[in-house]
This record gives sequence, C-alpha cells and structure tokens, in this order.
Amino acid sequence: MSKHISILSLFFLLMPIFASAQLGFNRKVDTQTETVDYNNPKEYTIAGITVEGAKFLDHNALIGISGLKIGDKIKIPSDGIANAIKKLWKQGLLGDVKIVIDKIEGDNIFLKYVLAERPRLSRFVFEGVNKSQRNTLREKINSLTGRIVNDVMLKNMKSTVVDYYTDKGFKNVDVQLTQQQDSIFKNNVYLLIKINKKKKVHIQEIEFEGVEQLAEKKLRKKLKKTKQKSKFNFLVSSKFLRDEFKNDKNTLINYYNKKGYRDARIVTDSVYDIDEENVGIKLKIHEGNKYFYRNITWYGNYVRDDATLSSVLGIKKGDVYNPEELQKRLSFNPNGLDVSSLYLDNGYLFFNVDPIEVKIENDSIDIEMRIFEGEQADIRNIILNGNTRTHDHVVRREIRTLPGQKFSRSDLIRSQRELSQLGYFDPESMDLNPQPNPADGTVDIKYGVTEKPSDQIELSGGWGGNFGFVGTLGLSFNNFSIKKAGKLREWRPVPQGDGQKLSLRLQANGRQFQTYSLSFTEPWFGGRKPNSLSVSLSRSIQRIIPFNGGAATGSLKVSAATLSSARRLKVPDDWFSMSQSFGFTQYSLDNYNAGFRGITNGNFNSFVFNTTISRNSVDSPIYPRSGSNLTLSMAFTPPYSLFDKSSLAEGISADQQFKWVEYHKWMFDNSWFLSLAGKLVLNARVHFGYLGSYNSKKGAPPFERFILGGSGLSFNNFLLGTDIVGLRGYDDNSITPTESSNEGGTVYEKFTMELRYPVTLGQAASIYVLGFAEAGNNWISGQDFNPFELKRSIGVGARIFMPAFGLLGLDWGYGFDQIPGNNTAGGAQFHFTIGQTIR
Repeated sequence: MSKHISILSLFFLLMPIFASAQLGFNRKVDTQTETVDYNNPKEYTIAGITVEGAKFLDHNALIGISGLKIGDKIKIPSDGIANAIKKLWKQGLLGDVKIVIDKIEGDNIFLKYVLAERPRLSRFVFEGVNKSQRNTLREKINSLTGRIVNDVMLKNMKSTVVDYYTDKGFKNVDVQLTQQQDSIFKNNVYLLIKINKKKKVHIQEIEFEGVEQLAEKKLRKKLKKTKQKSKFNFLVSSKFLRDEFKNDKNTLINYYNKKGYRDARIVTDSVYDIDEENVGIKLKIHEGNKYFYRNITWYGNYVRDDATLSSVLGIKKGDVYNPEELQKRLSFNPNGLDVSSLYLDNGYLFFNVDPIEVKIENDSIDIEMRIFEGEQADIRNIILNGNTRTHDHVVRREIRTLPGQKFSRSDLIRSQRELSQLGYFDPESMDLNPQPNPADGTVDIKYGVTEKPSDQIELSGGWGGNFGFVGTLGLSFNNFSIKKAGKLREWRPVPQGDGQKLSLRLQANGRQFQTYSLSFTEPWFGGRKPNSLSVSLSRSIQRIIPFNGGAATGSLKVSAATLSSARRLKVPDDWFSMSQSFGFTQYSLDNYNAGFRGITNGNFNSFVFNTTISRNSVDSPIYPRSGSNLTLSMAFTPPYSLFDKSSLAEGISADQQFKWVEYHKWMFDNSWFLSLAGKLVLNARVHFGYLGSYNSKKGAPPFERFILGGSGLSFNNFLLGTDIVGLRGYDDNSITPTESSNEGGTVYEKFTMELRYPVTLGQAASIYVLGFAEAGNNWISGQDFNPFELKRSIGVGARIFMPAFGLLGLDWGYGFDQIPGNNTAGGAQFHFTIGQTIR
C-alpha cells in the first residue's frame, strides 16, 4: 500500500515540473485536444466515476468509501485524489489502487478507479499434525474463514499456531503458510499450513545467580510447573511451558516476599538452547534485605480500640514482614478471626483498612493501619435469582441474612453453606452479591443460584450372597411438593419446589427375595422452624425356594415403621441438631433356618426409641473442603426383662427368650475435612459401635449387630437389622467374630484416612479420585474388645456424583490381615457402591 501511495505522491509532486518543461497532460476529448496545465490547477466538476478491476466488490460502495461523488468540485492537481486513494487502502480489501482521468469535457472531468481485489480465505489445510490437533487448531482460527487475506491476518494466524505448540512444550515449532488458489470459489485462496513440531523441549538445568539468603533447592520447588530433569523422579514433568514459566516467576517473588524480602525481584531471566531437545534457564535475582515489623499503629478506629485490633491481627514487633499474611489477617482469614470480621460481622459493610508503610529504616518497617469504619448497614432487600424450580420460601428459610437486620459477613457465608447443603443448586456457581446503598446506609443482598437436577434414580444389579442376581429400582424426589400432588399439571414429571423428600425403593430376585420401602420427609414441619418430620415404611420377604422350584419351604418377613423428628439447636453452637425417632420392627420366621441360635419359627418384636445428636459444619455435601461431621446415636428398647422375668427362665427356647427384643445401642461417627494444598483434601473418619443388654443373663440379642467388610452393601444381613460397615480390601460381610455363627459382633471400631482430589466439579457431574488407608475390626463382646487388633487395608478409588443417579463409587483395596475363620488375608478386592458413601 505504501509503495503505491509514494509513487502517486511523487507523481503529483513532479507534475508541475513536467508542466514547466511544457510536457503537458494531453487528453483527447471528442474532436479537440485539451491540455491539463499542472502549473495552474483548475477546478473541475466530477461528471462521472467508473470502477475497473473490482469483480466481487460493489462498485457504488467503493465509490462511496473513496469520499468522491458525482457533482463534487475538485481541483487538478490537488490532494483530493490522494485522500480518496488512502480511504480505499484503509479498508484492507484491495491489493492495488489507482485513480486516473478518463476524459475531460470542458469543466467536467471523468475519473476511473483502477483496482485490484485481495482474495478471501476459504479454508485451511494442515500438514504434519494429527486429527485431534487439526480440530483444535481449526477451532482457534476458524473465525478467520471468509476474511480478506492480508499480511496482518497471516501474521496473527501463524502466531496462534506457534503459541499453541509452544504452550505444549514445542518451543522450536516451525510453521509455514502458503496461499493456494481455490478452484471452487472465485477470488478465494486456501492456506496450506505446514507444521513441523520438532521435538518437545525439556529443561535440563535451572541456574540461579545472586541467591544467598534462601536455599536454591527450595526456590526450585516453588517453580511449580517449571522443573528441571530429575534422574530419580520420573513423575515430574520437565517440559518448558512459556506461560507457566511466567506464572512461576511471579510465584518465586511472592515466596521471597513472604519470607520478608519485600525488595526481591528478578533482574534478568534467560532461556538458552543446550541442544535441539533441551534448554537451560538462568534467573538473576536481587534479594535485597530481609525486613521485620517494628511499629504497627492504628488510625481512624473508633468502634474498636487499638488493643483489640492488635490482638486479632496477631502480628508482633520483630515478626518477619509478610504482606500476604498481613492482608489475610486484615481481610479474610480462613483459619481464624480477622480484623475485617470485627466490623463486617457487626454491620459495618463500608469498612476498609489500608496498611501503609510509613517508615522503612534499616531492616525495620513501620505500618500505619488507616481505617475507615463508616456507618452500620441494615439489610433492606433480599433478591433471589435463578431458582426456577425451587420456591422462594424454601430458599429464604435457609438464609441467615434477614431484612431489617445488621449486615453480617459470617451470616452471608453461612447462608451460602446452607443453600449448598440443600442439594438443589450448583455450589460451584453460587453467587452472593451485596449491593450497598451508601445514600441511606442500607444494603440489598442478591443470591444468584443455578438449579441442578436433585432427583435421583437407582437402577442397579448385584450378587446378593445366597440370592444370586438382585435387581434394584429406587426413586428419590429430593425437592418434592406434596401440596401440588393433587394438580395434574404439576406432574412434570413430579410436583417440585417445596423441599420435601419422597423416596421409593424396590429390590427383588423373583419370588426368593423382595423388599419395598417408602419414606417421606418434611424438613420444615409447620413452616415456621426447621423442625423436620419423617415417616418411613418397609416390608421385606425372603423365601427358601428348592433348587428344582416349587413352593417355598420357609420364609422370613420383616415389617418396619418409623416416625422421626429433628430440630436444629443453638447451643453449644448452631451447627448442632437433635433428632428422635420411634420405630417398630417385626421379624416373622416360618420354618426359616436363619443360622442364629437355632431359631426357625416365631414372631420377634422390637420397639425402639432413638435419639441422635449431631454437629455438621462441612462446607459442601458433594466435595467438602473444610468442616466436620460428628454424630452420636443412642437407641433403647424397653427393658422387658426387668419387668417380666419369664424370658430369663432356664430352659426357655430362644424364640421365647427374644420374642420382645431388648437392647441399648450406641453409635459414634466423626468425619472431618482439611484442605491441604489447592483442591487436595484430607478426610479422616472414626467410627465406633456398641450393642449392649440390660441383663447379662439374657445377653445381646441376635438382631442389630455389626458386620464389617467390603463395600458396606448387603442383600442378606440387613433383614435381621444388622449394621453393615464397609472395610475395603476384604470380602463383603467377611469380618465377623467366629464365635457369632455369622450373627455379627456387638462391638466394632473403624478408622479411615483419605486423600481426595477433584477431577471436575461441574454441574453435570462431580468426579474426584482418592487414596485411602483403613483399619477396623469386630468383636463378639466388650470383654474381647482389643482396640489394637485391627484388619488393615490400603487402596485407591474414584467417586462420581451425577444428580440423576447419586454417588457412584469404585475402589480397589488390598487387605493385609487374616480373615476370621479363614487362613488367607483379604488380598486385592474391587468394590462398587451406588447411592452411598462407605461408613
């Protein structure tokens, strides 16, 4: 473009010289010859404009772009022609632009635009890369298709391709672009993109210059994604990634700052080639002095005194200067109290604190904390957004920030946690946005949520011990609305929105085994307080069917009904809750050899009262990163033997002795979560159970005992009310005292440590992997209990949570210890779970 403009400019500059040399511009007009005298510019009227050479561009549009039009007055020579050429060039549509005089008739002039169009890009053709990479590159540059091909576009395209491979470690990638005429589309070209990735470049060495105060080994560790080759650790990637190197340099300086070296900086960094596959990195660092806090003063604080603020800040004279830790203790400290919380939890929404370095002397820094407290803000409106299925009242009753109250940051955080616990919204996309109104000292709080499917369907099959294949169908509607059940139009597919839970479940293996259950929970019974009410019914039948078919020779039927309520507590703190339940279970045996105490016939009745105290502060139900869950459960039946001694008579049959089941049962579970680094989480769990009797002569009943081993799933023992406790690395239900005749133990303990890391926490599915170590055992009585006699295992696993199916788990475990009644150890085992976590 600049070439043509220069030629034309030179042409117009030389025109007067040509004229003075009497080399006039002659143009034949009709039958006369008219001479253009360039020494004496003359004004003409544009009588016509024609366009030549533009086959695909609109001629009228091009004329309009040039700024000239028929009827305009123009002097020849003048800069009017040059300006028109510049305007056409500026569009980037043309490869050559000329404006010539076609003819002159008196005071009328006719102009001709002689143009050459640039081609358009029709498509790309890649050479030298696989299909997957071609598809990725096509997505990155596909937006350029159909555009005019020019030098800028080609440069950007090449840069995009080079950056893509450089980010993957191909530092020396070679990219060649060649234009080819497209035979399908006129005035179009396609680009042949030849790519030679060459070999990936690895970092052979990382050198430091100027490092004296910190160990080079620690500095290399801080370069998270920029690692040099290691002979001993093959898991460490040593690829050179440009963007990661840039991030790691910032991380390195942040590390220096946290150690007190506030003046640290990277003076120079260089990446040099060692050979075709390896590079070296050299970082020249200016460390500067190590600084310490000296005097910290407070300015502008009236609500809180200096002593209180200094105590919460927790930084003393002589501590190493660490601006990152200082900011955390001022603004938001996840591990404890911070200065901002003193104000923000008491309504001072407009509070701000600005730490200023007022004096630096030798190795000491004086800090002045300049505080703006502002006025307390009252909550004016609560705005809900995104709850398309869940009714407003269900969301509002979980929110701790109420209109008319003082603003509180801790209440806001707690509200976010409570909404996450509902399971109706995606916790990763929840948006809580306070909207201050400084004019009247109020604040509106906007809760933005994203609905996710919460109903679950369980379709599964498995081998259930003596039953063979057992199929399961389960439906859980976790945001049910019984109020809408009578309205046909609300069944889409079920009435939703009131936060109630309705669950139905069926397991069956033909005539041999069937179990049915139905439960309903109203979490806010009465609508005013979070007092839940639940009702559950179940019926299970197990028949003994001869191998050749025919009528059943025996059966076990279990019928159960439970009514329970729960309420939240405010002491010791409001993380606690308490629940009580009354349940009745009847075990009916008809010529059924259950394998416990020779009982084959009879009805056994169990009335039980259960009370549970729990404290749940985990931050998310799917992938917790912090908090704990503690549960103490106590179950009691009436002590029949204290009133009716007939069940203690000598020689009484087992079916008469346990006709009225009596026991007391204690269960303790504690699980806590700790975020270690990034998204890596440690989960530690402790479980303990004890089944006792009121009378030592009668002893513990054959019901409600404990069996360990496997995934924690069972299709058999639960019919007897047995608690099945998972212990990975061992067969299902294999850890039971040899003296119990498979009835189970009365005492158990279990310990678990898990390291978890998420693969994805999206709305469609949440996936995390884990490594675990477990140990547990089961004893026939309290006298035999030995807390150090444990069955140990280690392994790995994965969990997938999909809203429609719940939690799916797959574990591989290896058990180290001998199975009771068996001379072999647990060995390697795979375990599959659905709809539950392993206890």
